[in-house]
Amino acid sequence: MLSLFFKCLLGALAVLIIALFSRSKIYYIAGLVPLFPTFALIAHVIVVQEQGTEALRKTALFGLWSLIPYAMYLLTVYLLATKMTAWGSLSIATVIWIITAAILVYIWQLTQ
Repeated sequence: MLSLFFKCLLGALAVLIIALFSRSKIYYIAGLVPLFPTFALIAHVIVVQEQGTEALRKTALFGLWSLIPYAMYLLTVYLLATKMTAWGSLSIATVIWIITAAILVYIWQLTQ
């Protein structure tokens, strides 16, 4: 139970740091904070404890491939941010991320 509480604190800390940076002169660093592997570290610890090191390797490889949906999300936000409302561009970018992530998971399952 203490382990779960610690994981929740890490997530809350990440959100707090993002909020603080987004209000500062160096607001763009708020885009870097989510890339700190807070949740990846949590996931990797759980995977290695439950499934072992080979599963950890596969999880890390899948994590590398998961950069593609994230890149598609960022590219969509970048291209649409000045062409439509912020909520519109973020919504479309999220849908693009979901579609790209679903394709990635489908292809990954076919190759495993």
